[in-house]
Amino acid sequence: MRLRRGIKLQLAIFVLVAVVAISILTLHFARAGQLLFGTGGYQVTLELPRAAGLYDRANVTFMGVPVGRVQRVSLTETGVQASLFLDSDLDIPSGVNAEVHSQSAIGEQYVALVPRDSSSPPLRNGSVIAAANTSLPGDLNDLFDKGNTALSAVPLENVKTVIDESYTAFGGLGPELSRIVDGTTKLASGAREHLGELNNVIDNSAPLLDSQGRSADSISAWAAHLATLTGQIQKNDPAFSQILTNTGPAAEQTKALIDQINPSLPLILANLVGLADVGLVYNANLEQMLVLFPQDLALFQTAAVANVRTKQPYIGAYVQAVTNLNVPPTCTTGYLPPSQWRSPVFEDAPPRPPGNLYCRIPQDSRNAVRGARNIPCAQKPWKRAPSAAMCESDENYVPLNDGNNWKGDPNATLSGQDIPQLPALPGQQRVTPGSAPVSADGAPPPDVAPGALGFADYNPADGTYLGPDGQIYTQGNLARDARPPTWQSLLTPQPTP
Repeated sequence: MRLRRGIKLQLAIFVLVAVVAISILTLHFARAGQLLFGTGGYQVTLELPRAAGLYDRANVTFMGVPVGRVQRVSLTETGVQASLFLDSDLDIPSGVNAEVHSQSAIGEQYVALVPRDSSSPPLRNGSVIAAANTSLPGDLNDLFDKGNTALSAVPLENVKTVIDESYTAFGGLGPELSRIVDGTTKLASGAREHLGELNNVIDNSAPLLDSQGRSADSISAWAAHLATLTGQIQKNDPAFSQILTNTGPAAEQTKALIDQINPSLPLILANLVGLADVGLVYNANLEQMLVLFPQDLALFQTAAVANVRTKQPYIGAYVQAVTNLNVPPTCTTGYLPPSQWRSPVFEDAPPRPPGNLYCRIPQDSRNAVRGARNIPCAQKPWKRAPSAAMCESDENYVPLNDGNNWKGDPNATLSGQDIPQLPALPGQQRVTPGSAPVSADGAPPPDVAPGALGFADYNPADGTYLGPDGQIYTQGNLARDARPPTWQSLLTPQPTP
């Protein structure tokens, strides 16, 4: 077969292109130039305590990128020495750790260069990576021996069951198991660094664990209540989401309110401190009030719908208004006698009389049953007294009379107990109400004219009444048989009686 000249030329060109392409592939991708002639790279010596399965022509990576190969592995007096040929196109910092890893369970070791810092100078031809900056994988032979020992402890007929159950338990959980192993390693390393604190926790954990054991029922109840709470939150998710959405604006409004009341807020808080002290003393009373308030509210609501579904034209409680005049009679014992009463026409505001003014009749009297004398003592529930001082002391309440006085001075008493005193007028001594005032020199004071308007009960038969000064007066037009005044008498000044 004879080839034409054109075909021979085409074959020659094809062979030339193939040789050039193969040469480029061999020199660039297979790194034949580096292996044969040592071009395009530099050598670095790696010191290792042992070979750990590392072999010639193994890969060398830097941050996961291949950057060279292992030229040879040789023995030294202190361990193993590996000669690395690295690509000169990439500057690798000298502060690196060399880690030997396996790409699979059967070996295929490679060297991974991991930088410690980026500020160190780059590696150069002849650089040495010391053994202190290297790490090796575990010995596979030792691992296989331990695995064989563990399997030998399992009966042969159960090995298949163990393998099948292990596959069912851990099948497809490779990434999760890897994270567990890594986390466990970090946890163990941290525990070793803080071994003293860990031992202290272990030594002192017994009381805590004992308390948890004694509180098992409470913890179970708390968990059940928490489950109920989370269930309610799940059912009311829209409302709960709205609360979270409105929390921010509400906090802003609260902040603005606090800024507005900032000048008076310290005074309010200072007053609340005193109120808190009172609340501590009357804690039982406040608690009882809070317990009874819902019941009282329920009773009120029940009374408000007394005639529901009836023929009444309105819905509401049945109300019966009964006027009981002077039933029970007014308590006047323990207060100022009529001779010391002030006229309501006075517009001044004198200081209140010293001492306590309250209904001072027996505690079991039916008059003024809610009076101060029947206030229960907060710290002594079995005792009732009108003041905190009497509650805290050993003194018992003593009434002025039996509470049934309806005439005369209600403060007249056989017990010898004084009634509150009034401040003396200028130039007078302090006196007990009901007695005649005495001046500083012992002489009785001059008569005081009655006020322009007196107030007291009057006798409709003759128009007499008792004035504020204790004197009896007569007003003729108040009598039953008095004539009605005329318009002329209203304009004419009347003589003083």
